[in-house]
Amino acid sequence: MITVVLADDERLTRQAVAALLGLEPDLTVVADVADGAEALRAVAEHQPDVVVLDVEMPGLDGLAVLARLAADGARVRCVMLTRHARPGVLRRALSLGAKGFLAKTAPASLLADVVRRVHAGLRYVDPDFAAAALTESDCPLTDRELEVLRHVTDTTTAADIARIMHLSAGTVRNYISSAMAKLSARSRSEAVRTARDQGWI
Repeated sequence: MITVVLADDERLTRQAVAALLGLEPDLTVVADVADGAEALRAVAEHQPDVVVLDVEMPGLDGLAVLARLAADGARVRCVMLTRHARPGVLRRALSLGAKGFLAKTAPASLLADVVRRVHAGLRYVDPDFAAAALTESDCPLTDRELEVLRHVTDTTTAADIARIMHLSAGTVRNYISSAMAKLSARSRSEAVRTARDQGWI
């Protein structure tokens, strides 16, 4: 029996998927939860074979949960679900160890098959998502610019980031300005949003 934790903030979607997966003779949903924090707790409690994560969730989203599981060395295999996959998000999910990536509009039978595949050590990526990722242009930002943007929040200053990265505040400001120019962003917050939307940070 393959054990599954399902995380999706849309109750009707989550319960419908849980019910449909529960009809499969070799799958059992041991927990269905509404957000990323609950997903981490459910994985720790149940030690499932596979966790199915909605990419877009409030608080800790699917990518944040995936990153936390990877950092913790969790052995669970992850399948990501989304309505609108941006190519950068797909690439980031795969870089963080996701084994499956498919649309929420996929039939339940396909999701069940993907769960079986990733449990067996294989991968599955929705062909349309994969094609879009292959045709997307590369990230225009340097590694340093990306690293600086990762530290940008509503409350951090250039001096705060400089201390974290062991740089001067002026150098940090230069990196932020360069990133904003490359992304045609009007503010550093907009630059961060763009980079996150593309899955670059």
